[in-house]
Amino acid sequence: MPSPIAPTAFSRIARLASLRPVHAAFQWLHLHESQIMRWQVEMVAIPAPPFGEGPRSAWVLERFRELGLMDAHVDEIGNVLGYLPGPEGAKPGNEGSAARPCILLSAHIDTVFPAETPLNPRIEGARLEAPGACDNAAGVAGLLAIAAALRHASVPLACDLLFAANVGEEGDGDLRGIRHLYQHSRYKTRIAANVVLDGAGHEVVVAQALGSRRFLVSITGRGGHSWSDAGTPNPIMVLAAAITRLSMVSLPAEPRTTVNVGTIEGGTSVNSIPERATARFDFRSTDPEQLIRMEVELHRAVEDAVLTANRLEPARPLQFTIDTIGDRPAAGLPADAAILESLRAVDRHLKLRTELRVGSTDANIPLSMGIEAISMGAGGDGGSVHTRAEWYNSAHRDLGLRRVLLLVLALLENASGQ
Repeated sequence: MPSPIAPTAFSRIARLASLRPVHAAFQWLHLHESQIMRWQVEMVAIPAPPFGEGPRSAWVLERFRELGLMDAHVDEIGNVLGYLPGPEGAKPGNEGSAARPCILLSAHIDTVFPAETPLNPRIEGARLEAPGACDNAAGVAGLLAIAAALRHASVPLACDLLFAANVGEEGDGDLRGIRHLYQHSRYKTRIAANVVLDGAGHEVVVAQALGSRRFLVSITGRGGHSWSDAGTPNPIMVLAAAITRLSMVSLPAEPRTTVNVGTIEGGTSVNSIPERATARFDFRSTDPEQLIRMEVELHRAVEDAVLTANRLEPARPLQFTIDTIGDRPAAGLPADAAILESLRAVDRHLKLRTELRVGSTDANIPLSMGIEAISMGAGGDGGSVHTRAEWYNSAHRDLGLRRVLLLVLALLENASGQ
């Protein structure tokens, strides 16, 4: 049964939507689709693999400055930051004031594709085809569009609105951009809520953070010839034994928990006992305790497999290491969270129905810190995400961006105490 909508939340959205500057911002979003798409095409043509986002950061910084965002800069790891001020924010000396709350609107600029991936964006009508066209060129284009619409229409803001085009969301990036922002940014103590723009759509929101822990297991030994050195412990076989044991661990249906072995590497030839074998493990759950449990099970499985092999051949022992290569915290919003109350009111006003989902996004970090956050699409539609055939269609993009804009304005008022 849907949660009831507080009259104050809906009346606030109706009032905000009736303001003349907000109407002007809506109009800008509707009339400037060609500009938004140009931004998207330009950006998607710039490679941005994890840890290689520098050129795209520089491009976004130029756009932030063109749009007139205050304090526009690139931080130590490549995040691009800038803000639009609330009533007191434009006064000299107020930048970074710890006493003044702000709302963060963010979108990640990195992609899953290696730097050498051919990009070659192709556009036909409202459809853009290119690796990363949807995830997350659509989110960053939406970020720029919201800033442009607010600036063009001179929409009054109840408090500061911080924009972040952050690095390191995908894969081995391990949320390093948004993690750095919350740990080291001059704004870190001021953020009252975070709206993450990720991909396309206007009816789905990630409100529960799917946690994950990732590990690289390496087993090393002396190696040798498959015939003359027969009996020498084989790292691949021992690693296989550990994987087999881990696969037999009982996993709960609730909270849902999964185990995956994504890669196995090792060996040089079919007639060689390998000197090294490695595997990458991915554990996911909505419950932090399950992630801890699976980490313990992994250590037991690997250690027991290696000890068993070494007891059989103590003169040629194996060694192992288990390195953490990813850690995304699990967390979630309570059903009565203010950000969800405002979102439901926005949906009612726009005649939309939001589907709440579980996912692993930049929102994991603020949610794990007790800061209200959601991840949502920036309008339009998309598909074949994380493949070279990825596409984005901008039809009805302005509806999704109106949804974002109204939600952000409501959160700004919440943060300011209005």
